[in-house]
Parts: sequence; structure tokens; C-alpha cells
Amino acid sequence: MDGLKRVVVTGGGVVSSLGREWPEILSALRARENRVRRMDEWDRYAKMNTRLAAPVEYDLPEYPRKKVRGMGRVALLALTATTQAMGMAGLAESGEELSGGRCGVAYGSSMGSVNPLLDFYSMLVFDDLKNMSATTYVKAMPQTCAANIEVFYGLTGRIITTNTACTSGGMSIGYAYETIQRGLQDIMIAGGAEELSPADSAVFDTLFAASVKNDTPKLTPAAYDKNRDGLVIGEGAGTLILEEYEHARRRGARIYAEVIGFGTNTDGTHITQPNRDTMGGALKLALEDAGLSPDAIGYVNTHGTATAAGDVAESRATRDVFRRRVPASTVKNYVGHTLGACGALEAWLTINMMNEGWFAPNINLLELDPECEGLDYITGEGAKIDAEYVMSNNFAFGGINTSLIFKRTA
Repeated sequence: MDGLKRVVVTGGGVVSSLGREWPEILSALRARENRVRRMDEWDRYAKMNTRLAAPVEYDLPEYPRKKVRGMGRVALLALTATTQAMGMAGLAESGEELSGGRCGVAYGSSMGSVNPLLDFYSMLVFDDLKNMSATTYVKAMPQTCAANIEVFYGLTGRIITTNTACTSGGMSIGYAYETIQRGLQDIMIAGGAEELSPADSAVFDTLFAASVKNDTPKLTPAAYDKNRDGLVIGEGAGTLILEEYEHARRRGARIYAEVIGFGTNTDGTHITQPNRDTMGGALKLALEDAGLSPDAIGYVNTHGTATAAGDVAESRATRDVFRRRVPASTVKNYVGHTLGACGALEAWLTINMMNEGWFAPNINLLELDPECEGLDYITGEGAKIDAEYVMSNNFAFGGINTSLIFKRTA
């Protein structure tokens, strides 16, 4: 559309079980080994079958207590990824760029921190308020990531909260992109985060969708494999700094990619069962927004949950749209399903792989499920691809679908 602004990525940051810095993450991806482990501490949940997760097992940076006392772990994960992204974008210091009303935040997670909810439980069940404090709700509220980032950086622009489960991060990027496109903001901090909780694994355990290969954690998850047995929950955060192109040029910012397409829709059929047609529809919307033919896309970062229903519906939807064996892989086989974080975390890794000219393989994909055929699933040592355009897709409970397209600028 005429009059729309160009939107570029001027910074990014992640917190993941593979690490935080791209060189470290790239090395881990090339090593082709995931970070899933058996959670012995979950043995207390006797009726939960899975014992697997991909936690972040390193210390987060320390921040001034006054600035983070209203943050639970999920907000701290979001802040850590954001601090890295802001530094990369040259926006680490406060000033008119941040406080002048032209910088906003779009951020989401499946929910806030879980532990503060136990304090509400204690009050309601045991009539005991001793665990309640002034920050209990702030840590647990769904908008805790977006609100805490806004306060930490003194932002006075728009705030968009996207608590849409597995599409939280992707939708945040998409809505931030549209906000800048329309000239409503110059800069948007966009992303998603999720802290690890056994309750998240229990959700999928009750649906028989969680992996139970508890004694062989390195062999799971195995998206698109005939013998996969479900997903593994991970934790982390991802943040992208989106900026209006001319604004970025004026301040001399490095540009890592351009956001050129976003598509989102809903299934309107079932709260948990994916819909092939509307999933494909989201991909088509992104391509239409970008003004691209499917043939222009050099790589697709798939949602790849390693659930039977999800893998098959996504594979068929992608095949319906591309009608060719487009190169594709998922990073969830490495870091698990990071829920609200995955859309942003995977987008940043996809951008870096595009700029690297190398795309990670689908580890644990040993025997392709015949129902998933039709795509070029990257295996072995990965693939060297000169891709000018890449796509990153995510799908969530509630029948929520998102697709993002990035263009290489270097």
C-alpha cells in the first residue's frame, strides 16, 4: 500500500537453553544436540507422565532491585532479552528516543509468573493473606512483561499486549510492524517470553501431547518424525527492536533485516485442534502483505511442535501454499517449545541464520512421517542457502495463526 513506512530490525536478543549470544547459539546448532534434560525434581508429580524440559540453566543479569521488584521470572527473562536487543540497537540509554512518545512496546507471554498465583490460592483456600504483597498481582498479571519493560525504560508510546500462547511473540512482532508501518511509532520493542513451570508440561501431558522419552532426553522432541511422541516444554525470551527505516538510517543504526510481511487469522473451528486451511491462509496473508510469490521464499522456520496433529496440519498447510519442496526446519527440537517466547525467539534465530547463509537441520528427524511429506526438511549438517527472503510461522491454542516474512538487507 502507498504511504506505508518501511520497517527494519535494528537489534535482537534472546534468552534460551542454547545460550544468549548468536555465536554461542550457532555453535550449539552446528553441534546438533538439544538442551532437553530429565527433570528429576518433577518426580513429585506422580501422575504426570513427562519428566522432560529445556530450562535456562545460567544466571540472569542482576538489575537494581527498585527497578525489578515487580518482576517475576517471566518478566526478568523478557527484560534480559530486551536489554541485549536495546544495546545492539544502540538504544541502551534513556533519552528522548525512548521517552518522547515515539517508542512503544508489544510483548506477550502465555501468562504471568506462576508462583505468585499460589499466594492468591493460599488466600482463597486457607483464608491467609500472609504471602500477599504489593507486587503479587504485578508479577502474575498477563501483561507483566510489556508493562515492566515500559516502566523499566520509561517508555511513553503505545503498549500492545499479546497473551496468545504460542503466537505471543510472533503476533507482537506483527502488530509492532503494522504500528510503525502506519507511522504511529518510530521504534517498537517486540517479543515474547515464558518461564518454565511443571504446570505447562501438565497441560500437554493431560492431552497426551507431551513426550515421555524420559530416559532418552537427547532423542526428543522429534518434529515430523514417524516415531515422535510429543513436545517438550522449554523456557526463554526473544526481543526484536523494530524501527522505521528512515529513522534508523538517520541515527546510523545497523540493520539486520527488513520486516516485509505479516499474516494472522483464526481457525474458528476448535480451541486446540489445528486447521490446515486457515493455517495456510495465514501464510498466504503474509505473502500477500509482502507482495511475494511463494517461490521467492528461500527457507521456512516451522512451528514444529512434534505433536501428531500439529505436525501433520502444518506440513499440509505449508505444502498447500508452496507447492514445492521448500527448505524447512524447526528449532524446537533444540530448545523445546518455549510457548509465548517461541515466535520472537525463533524469528531472531531465523534472521541470524539468513544472514549466516546456513540453516540448522531438524535433529531427531530419522524417519519422516509419510503424512508430513512434501517439504524439504533440512537434515544432516544443515543447509547452506542464499536466501533473500525467509518465513517464520507459529500457531497457538485458540486457533490463532501467525506468519512473518523477513528480507535480507546485508
